[in-house]
Amino acid sequence: MHKEALFGKTLDEIRQVVLSLGLPAYTATQIAYWLYKTDITTFDDMTNVSKKVRSLLAGHFEFGVKAPVKVNESADGTKKYLFTAGNGKFIEAAYIPDGKRHTLCVSSQVGCKMGCLFCMTGKQGFQGHLSAGEILNQLRSIPERKLMTNIVYMGMGEPFDNLDAVMQSQEILTAEYGFAISVRKVTVSTIGIVPAMRVFLEKSKCNLAVSLHTPFEDERRRLMPIQNVYPLRDVIATIQEYDIGRYRRVSFEYIMFKGVNDTRRHVNELARLLNKVKSRINLIRFHPIPGTPLMCSDEATILDFQQALNDKGIVTTLRASRGQDIEAACGLLSTKELVKAQKEDF
Repeated sequence: MHKEALFGKTLDEIRQVVLSLGLPAYTATQIAYWLYKTDITTFDDMTNVSKKVRSLLAGHFEFGVKAPVKVNESADGTKKYLFTAGNGKFIEAAYIPDGKRHTLCVSSQVGCKMGCLFCMTGKQGFQGHLSAGEILNQLRSIPERKLMTNIVYMGMGEPFDNLDAVMQSQEILTAEYGFAISVRKVTVSTIGIVPAMRVFLEKSKCNLAVSLHTPFEDERRRLMPIQNVYPLRDVIATIQEYDIGRYRRVSFEYIMFKGVNDTRRHVNELARLLNKVKSRINLIRFHPIPGTPLMCSDEATILDFQQALNDKGIVTTLRASRGQDIEAACGLLSTKELVKAQKEDF
């Protein structure tokens, strides 16, 4: 019989479990402590919970924390962790140390259905949603968990296509009973699914990052099919509906593609499009993937593009390239493992 995982449940859900099992109400906070504040992986290790209660929990649930099956480490300290996600399926998380800043990039889905031209994960197709526990396990089960200062939902999958699990994982991630990470240190990236983005902006205080990549809608449609459903103008208009405030950040991710989106024409249109949006642009060097004609802009063009945007009053940063020697870009490692597993099954 398949048992439901206890890890990944909110405190309210744990209270419901405790109530259904006829246990004292205070047991819920004890369980939450062991799930989210410690390194244990079995019910037997809950030392301040009676053996009877531990046995009862084990009879109805699995603990739900699973170690990664593989880790690749880069010369620059970046690590790519690979996790199983069902039979023959894999997800990955990237740990990125940078001085006092320690960032974990987590996945929210197995594969992705969005089909962006530049994304390796999308080439896997959609294989399933991750539960809140599977999202959080990427943090909970790695040795660097206590070092982490920032969490970004920028790994495999589209977070807002799995909104319920992402919102639940965020609650646990930021709650005092959970991992107690500041909402200012958590960022969710989306390609712009407007209805889910609106829910996020209303109910979450975490940061938002939008995959932009070009200010021109015809170009964006060729890069990102979601443009046909939720046009960029609607994405921008939705953001403008909300008072973001000084403690929350909206940023736009912009991958630099040679001869596609790196001209002064793009600079001018970005400045026009974003001049009334409190935000910043993060430029990203493109690392080529199999099966795409896209190439990265040359370094001089990227730096000139950044300077031109800053000169127009658009705060623009250039993200450092990390982990290239271990294929840290989303989807590369899991795709290799997926292909390997399929060959072994065959």
